[in-house]
Amino acid sequence: MAKIISNKDNLQVLYEDNHIIVVNKRVGDIVQGDKTGDKPLSDVVKDYIKERYNKPGNVFLGVVHRLDRPTTGIVIFSRTSKALSRLNKMFAESKIRKTYWAVVANRPQPENGRLIHWLKKDSLKNKSKAYNSEIKGSKNSILNYKLNKSINRYHLLEIDLETGRHHQIRCQLSRMGWPVKGDLKYGFDRSNPDGGIHLHARQITFVHPVSKEELNLVAPTPIADPVWKAFQE
Repeated sequence: MAKIISNKDNLQVLYEDNHIIVVNKRVGDIVQGDKTGDKPLSDVVKDYIKERYNKPGNVFLGVVHRLDRPTTGIVIFSRTSKALSRLNKMFAESKIRKTYWAVVANRPQPENGRLIHWLKKDSLKNKSKAYNSEIKGSKNSILNYKLNKSINRYHLLEIDLETGRHHQIRCQLSRMGWPVKGDLKYGFDRSNPDGGIHLHARQITFVHPVSKEELNLVAPTPIADPVWKAFQE
């Protein structure tokens, strides 16, 4: 079940203890500061910790992974350096399972399968391109998908990543002719009103880096979005 343990100042906290904090990112949030100068989610979480635990001075918060700005869903932060190093190792060794939801307008054929491409990143355009065979500078990229539900002309896909590449889901689905709703960069024909895309980091499963407890966390989809709401009904 999707569960929120705290929902304060638009910060949805899904899990927290002395070592990690897991939040549900909103559309438009940047996980870590960039050249835009916009306040990043990492600073919002630091402010939350300062207030909740009455901590003076600087608060340690490690950025473990990121989500693209127009996407939503689960983001893990570490509250200790020990947790940060262990989580980094777990991500590098693919020991953290991430499941995404994506809404597309073109019905996938077949309705479930495994996509294998080679992705090459163009840093100047902040975009990746998928190839059917390896080229210089490309990285092998694999995901598994299945069709969960169809409503009118939209289709909900559940996606499990085997690799974690730049814009991987957006790029691979686009390569197949199934661009994510609202994703102009990867071929969808119009933007969403909020500037986001219908790609949501829905679920994450991993062993806690310190307690060794297995965690399975689920992030609610944006409640104000009519398309996400329709798929939840």
